[in-house]
Amino acid sequence: MAQFFVIHPETPQQRLIREAVKIIREGGVIVYPTDSCYALGCQLGDKGAMERILRIRQIDQKHHLTLICHNLSELANYARVDNAQFRLLKAATPGSFTFILQATKEVPRRTLHPKRSTIGLRVPDHPVTLALLEELGEPILSSTLMLPDDPDPLCDPYDIRDRLEHQVDLIIDGGWCGNEPTTVVDLCDGVELIRRGKGEPALFGLD
Repeated sequence: MAQFFVIHPETPQQRLIREAVKIIREGGVIVYPTDSCYALGCQLGDKGAMERILRIRQIDQKHHLTLICHNLSELANYARVDNAQFRLLKAATPGSFTFILQATKEVPRRTLHPKRSTIGLRVPDHPVTLALLEELGEPILSSTLMLPDDPDPLCDPYDIRDRLEHQVDLIIDGGWCGNEPTTVVDLCDGVELIRRGKGEPALFGLD
């Protein structure tokens, strides 16, 4: 049965952040708040935890997973970013965007899109997420908490507990963070809008 932590959305309790990161490092799958909606997350190198997320979502690896990064410098360790891409990323981070980019060798192959060798990356703007990332010291492998056949992501921590308490190891109640997923932009070959979400596409000249 999942543990349930209530963490303040603006001033996260460091004791609970440390406990949450311990669960991640021990192979756990967590539910945590972001600046767009709640997400599933695990440690990047943990194959078993990644496979649990895929099962919960009922998706395969053709659906991009996302590395949630603490800042742009960390993101650049996991994606191949040229100068033009970096300028676009700098203008939109932190924020509610996910970017599809070519992965570096730092990213385990099993987490990549099987044909394109791409990965989703983003830098969020949420105190709880950033506190988790700072304590963990590496990106969180993540996916939006949208269950099969649901029209929208789950947004109520108590509803999440009712539905997932036997499938995840920790649920973090960080209050209301919305139910609109990120805007997804593919930067591999120009700028392509993949999904319209919370982030404003006009920032990239898209509508």
